[in-house]
Order: sequence, then structure tokens, then C-alpha cells
Amino acid sequence: MVPATEAGSADINEANPGDNWDRVDSTRMAGPMNSYRANRHTIMESTNLADLYGLPPIDWTKIEGLLAEGVSQAPNSGGPDRHTCWLATINRDGSPHVTGIGALWFDGSFWFETGEQTLKGRNLARDPRCSLSLATRGFDLVIDGGAEKVTDPATVATMAERWRAAGWHARVDESGMALTADYSAPSAGPPPWTVYRIAPRQATALATDDPGGATRWRFAVN
Repeated sequence: MVPATEAGSADINEANPGDNWDRVDSTRMAGPMNSYRANRHTIMESTNLADLYGLPPIDWTKIEGLLAEGVSQAPNSGGPDRHTCWLATINRDGSPHVTGIGALWFDGSFWFETGEQTLKGRNLARDPRCSLSLATRGFDLVIDGGAEKVTDPATVATMAERWRAAGWHARVDESGMALTADYSAPSAGPPPWTVYRIAPRQATALATDDPGGATRWRFAVN
């Protein structure tokens, strides 16, 4: 079965991703400030966006723990019908481009792959800023940050193993710095496929289970 998203999904027409990390009101701090290690990242600021409703802040470690358990893209495995990650990049004219991708959470970051000549690949080569959003049964999440191109052979091999464990039979290509496989989403273009890591600068989560809540975190990228 060919996955629906890159390893994966096909590109979706443009929608509005925003440039959230540039538009956040840095003067409003409804919640406490925290500074602690969370995998690779230090949380420099935590804002309870639902404080006006008397709701408690969301614990980032809970969100990260659920992500670490794995987010399946199989039908009927998550809300509303399955989990799909949406990647927003910036077109040359400044307009947004949004596409569904098959991202993996590993080592405190989201990882994805695509051909460098795809629209998102060209966008990221010019401007690495991007946003990734995900809806699950327990929370909606947006990660804002920059996509880093990964070519270290050991890391690429590790991610190939991760994708294979998730059901996509990726393998390292002859260069040792990219991936290949018998198939991927049409939107990925032909192999080789480059691996990218999104280094989070900011995350916003909305709890969809009781008692609810919404929290924004800002990270110091290490």
C-alpha cells in the first residue's frame, strides 16, 4: 500500500500557515516562566493561553511523551480519522504553501523527507522557516521553527530505520546522505529524498480532552 502522505501525503493547495513566531505578543505572560531541559531543548517561556478561563496550563512533557509514543497515520487511529502532519513553508513571493507530510517525532524534533526539487524543498532551501501542525485525539499542536537539512550518514541511517519501523521501507541511497525506496508519495518527487529536522523555536498546544487548556512554549534551540 502506498502511503497517503510523504512517507506520507500528496501536496495540498495553499492555505494560510502564518509566520507565528514573528507575530506572537511577547508582552503578555499569563502563565509562569519555566526553564528546564526537555530532550534537546530548553523551555525559556511558558504562557497559559487559557488563563482567562481559569484553565490550568498544559505540561510540555506530557505532550512530548505522547509524541514519543508514536503518531500513527493508519486510518481510524486518530482524530478526526487519522493523524496527518501539515507543513507550511514560504513561497518565493511570500505567500504560504501547505502540504501534508509523514513526519516522525524523534529525539525532541519532528523529522521528514522530501526531494530537494519539490516546492517545499525549494522553499526551505531559500528560507528554512516553517510550521508543522498536527491534530490528535488529545491535543492540537503547532510547531514553529526552522527545517535543517540532514546529511550525516549515521543520522540518515537512523532515520531510515525509524521509517521502516513505522511501515515505510526506506533505505539509505548509494551516497549515504539521502533516502530511497520502492515508493513514496508523488509529492516527494523522484529519489533521492533528503531528510530534514525541524528545530523548534515555539510550540502551541490546545487540549481537546477535559479539562481543556491552551499553552504556548518558547524554546532556546541548542
